[in-house]
Amino acid sequence: MAVRGRPAGSYGIDAAWVPWMWVGYTILYGLLALGSFAWWDNPWWLGVLFVLIAATCAAGAALYWYVTLRGKFLAWATLLDDVALGDGELALDLGCGHGAVAIEVARRNPGTVVNGIDLWRSIDQSGNSPEAFLRNADLNGVRDRITVATGDMTRLPYGEDVFALVTASLAIHNIPTAAGRREAVAEAWRVLRPGGTLLVTDIRRTAEYASVLRDAGADVASPVSLGWRMWWSGPWMKTRRLTAVKPHPTTVR
Repeated sequence: MAVRGRPAGSYGIDAAWVPWMWVGYTILYGLLALGSFAWWDNPWWLGVLFVLIAATCAAGAALYWYVTLRGKFLAWATLLDDVALGDGELALDLGCGHGAVAIEVARRNPGTVVNGIDLWRSIDQSGNSPEAFLRNADLNGVRDRITVATGDMTRLPYGEDVFALVTASLAIHNIPTAAGRREAVAEAWRVLRPGGTLLVTDIRRTAEYASVLRDAGADVASPVSLGWRMWWSGPWMKTRRLTAVKPHPTTVR
């Protein structure tokens, strides 16, 4: 039976500057609206426009906080309902951060060892560190089946065909170049064992990832939106899911 619910612990804020940016815009346009109505000789419609912009920014901030604190956990809980790993199998989480996905995989699959790898950049997630990940693993009783590494997902320190599951949650888009993103996807595919599942969620570039996988011989469906619960401030920043199963080598007779 699948474990449900948000894992215990603290998981930081994804790109923490972004919701505060929306809060700043809310204050700015709120003040402009107040000035337009109270002090300045502006057309009435300009004040109304400032109010609407301020309300939109406030809604964007609120939705972002919801996604980073709750929505992403609900989304991954649903995604992992379709994944079952056997005893002794290995999983890998790319850009693991505080361990939200890796720990959920470990909780659901008691016989699986989960590896996490990250560069531990706080700009991508507040308070990001291996120590924060391991504290969360301890709180969830899975520390004995968790390993962490510092490394670049474009040059993974693992052999070929190792992992039954490879995940990446909102991580690959942080690589600034198309060539680097292609290398990361190719590396994820390289370390995935035949019959294993690659599961990626991201806010952009998922069509690019799918193209790389198709070039590698994967049968990949078009990326699918995860709905409003994964809108990072609005529909202009939606999260999509990409899933691929690595085929077994063709037997040559």
